[in-house]
Amino acid sequence: MHELTADGITGLSEHRSYDATPPWAGSGRVIVLANREPFRHEHGPGGEIVVKRSTSGLVTASEPLVQKSGGVWIAHGSGTADRLVVDAWDGVMVPPEDPAYRLRRVWLNAAEEEGYYYGFANEGLWPLCHRAHVRPRFRSTDFDTYWTINARFAEAACDEAQSEPPLVLVQDYHFALAPLMIRQQLPSSTIVAFWHIPWPAAEHLDMCPWAAYLVEGMLGSTLLGFQTRKDCTHFLDSAERLLGAAIDRKRQVVAHAGRRTCVRTYPASVQWPSSWLPEIGSVDACAREIRRRFNLRESDRLVVGIDRMDYTKGIEEKVLCIEQLLEQCPEFIDSLVFVQAAEPSRARLAPYRDLRARVLALVDRVNRRFATAAWRPVHLVEEHEEPREVYRLLRAAEVCYVGSLHDGMNLVGKEFVSARDDERGVLVLSAFAGASEELTDAVIVNPYDVEQTANALARALTMSAAEQQHRMRLMRARVKAWDADRWGTRILEDAANLRSAPASEPLYRSAQEEEQFGDVYVGPATAPRSEETTVTTRSIA
Repeated sequence: MHELTADGITGLSEHRSYDATPPWAGSGRVIVLANREPFRHEHGPGGEIVVKRSTSGLVTASEPLVQKSGGVWIAHGSGTADRLVVDAWDGVMVPPEDPAYRLRRVWLNAAEEEGYYYGFANEGLWPLCHRAHVRPRFRSTDFDTYWTINARFAEAACDEAQSEPPLVLVQDYHFALAPLMIRQQLPSSTIVAFWHIPWPAAEHLDMCPWAAYLVEGMLGSTLLGFQTRKDCTHFLDSAERLLGAAIDRKRQVVAHAGRRTCVRTYPASVQWPSSWLPEIGSVDACAREIRRRFNLRESDRLVVGIDRMDYTKGIEEKVLCIEQLLEQCPEFIDSLVFVQAAEPSRARLAPYRDLRARVLALVDRVNRRFATAAWRPVHLVEEHEEPREVYRLLRAAEVCYVGSLHDGMNLVGKEFVSARDDERGVLVLSAFAGASEELTDAVIVNPYDVEQTANALARALTMSAAEQQHRMRLMRARVKAWDADRWGTRILEDAANLRSAPASEPLYRSAQEEEQFGDVYVGPATAPRSEETTVTTRSIA
């Protein structure tokens, strides 16, 4: 049996690495729960401590919110030197150059990381939620560990809350159980859960033996956010199918176990304007630096991809597309250069190791087929790229190629748009990335159709300056109007409205807002299953 054993708030408050609780809607501090830390400390080659900044989409979208509020970010301390820089309460102020919020680190041993992160989260939930043809693996020992770590993070959130009802932002699929765990310890808190990756269709979620736990844990939230309307619809159907929850589709509210949860679409976004642009200089300066870094000629045509080495990102399909383009358009031989940044990711898992081997073989094949003494068509960069280097690549590129097989949002396309204040460059964007619903003036492709995508790349590389400018202006206006600050502000505003509204009057969007976001819930619901006991007492045996 799983039961919560946390005592609640510890009341620790003296000698912390923060000075005071920032105001949020007139009450407690803002706390972010996320597996990934925005900054990690690593041992450098000479033994020095080096700070590494995360470039993940989750951090890109969420950090401005917690930074602006002066809150607390709770994350797994995964850096090799993380323990050396924290205070007595496992915290450190960040960013290093201008400390604005507290990073609280939670420690995991190797077995816990294996079961919670690599096991249930990334061998189970990640392939379950992404249509990328990798079979999910579910083990009861992994779920036990997932439960344990969710409880540990929930306890850390309660500790950081101290004596005030906080606003807790629970981020992503690593913490599906945490909202209800926090709710039971801090019943007056406002809990917002945001699920960054796709939520699977209800019948696909059934593959997880503990699917009801995930849904019920999420329903501990006051407000639940997803990237797209389809994700919201899938979650609604899951709550009805697995828990028999009552659904108010017009008001977008799920009622279950005496609680009400509002469900909304909040497409994640990026900072506008990007703080990196003044540092990295003009488009011409970035182009010169990238040519120097990759030994390119001025005549070379640069296409850039920025991803993790992940089977959802379509990196194999990208390389095949470059090969197809060179076959069908030989005029690009000895001029087209594709730079694919592929940060190493989850290499302990077999699907990721197998993917890397296939990508390396494809890159080698394409380069052997087409390279000349002075030119190589594909450059694979297998290392972490700091944000300034990412933006430098994006400013230098003629084309940014986002080829996701399935993605909740994918912020690289929005970063490309924000980087191009020269109103040049073309975004080639997968129809299966959530960003394609907003960036409709990109060149939209089906990444599985290699021939069609090769034609799209040829079109992008030959697009007139006037058409590039027209498309880029429209996309820049869209990203500017809904940037990371607006994303976070809307979530906070909705949470504040829910906190102040009577329970009988859940948050209800105006007609104007509905026109912007659309009807979140559409279509018939599936038949409910019988309701079971709560997640805190149900046996997983």
